[in-house]
Amino acid sequence: MLQPATLTSDEIAQAQREIDPVFLATPQVDWPGLDRALGCSLTLKIETLNPIRSFKGRGASLLVRRHGARGPLVSASAGNWGQGLAYACGRSKVPLTIFASVGANRLKVARMRELGATVHLHGDDFDAAKAEAEAFAAAASLRFVADGRDREAALGAGTIAAELTSAAPFDAVLVPLGNGALLTGMGTWIKQRHPTTRVVGVHALGADAMAASWRAGRPIVRACVDTIADGIAVRVPEPYALKDMVGVVDDVVGVDDEAIVSAMRLLLEHAGQLAEPAGAAGVAALVAHPERWRGARVAVPLCGNNLTMEQIAAWLS
Repeated sequence: MLQPATLTSDEIAQAQREIDPVFLATPQVDWPGLDRALGCSLTLKIETLNPIRSFKGRGASLLVRRHGARGPLVSASAGNWGQGLAYACGRSKVPLTIFASVGANRLKVARMRELGATVHLHGDDFDAAKAEAEAFAAAASLRFVADGRDREAALGAGTIAAELTSAAPFDAVLVPLGNGALLTGMGTWIKQRHPTTRVVGVHALGADAMAASWRAGRPIVRACVDTIADGIAVRVPEPYALKDMVGVVDDVVGVDDEAIVSAMRLLLEHAGQLAEPAGAAGVAALVAHPERWRGARVAVPLCGNNLTMEQIAAWLS
């Protein structure tokens, strides 16, 4: 069975002092129209108003600042983690190689390259690209860093919860679950500083490896993933992130792609906010399971909005 890892809220507080300020102090806003549509009191933490349009810059910035100039880095990404690393590596003049799947969001791939990363496309999904990245790093004796495995990713994500809960506690915080860094980082802060708040992970029904592994207490690998939410489409769970979930996650719920698209449309209609599928997963849980949150005070991070024009036309027109 999994044993708890050792993230602490004190480490998250320290991380706030090290992360590039461009990713910090993001808005958190209530929209009455959304509250009426969803039947709860919802606060959105807007993590898209930064140079990479996602929350990943927090952890990536912290990792690169702590890495210093100790040589090139190698990683794998569906796009947003890679953008965060590319932005931070560019500012610190650290060479970066990213592996992504051949079907990765072309906008995210282009932005990783624009930010200075060398990007290789390999494999049919994120986890195949990740395996190739690890092999590449080992063969070249370079450091491989992973979202969900390196502590800085979770500590950076935890600073979102530190900001979110500074004004008032919530009944529940709903957090997208991919590799686990966002959920474990936010969950660590909340459970250590506001233990009565429920921490709920939200996964795509077509990508349930992390959720199934958490329930079973051991890693469970899936043969494939099937969801539009590329940012949380994980087939091979990260054991380190699974350990971090112990004791900080109260529940995990699944949402289908239909609920995700409905959430994206609600966010655009009532809040004027563009969200990619993974970024809207928390709101999708409110759409899919409204009875669970009716009348509750709920918070959700809106954690990415890197969409191609074709995706906007297909899902939001």
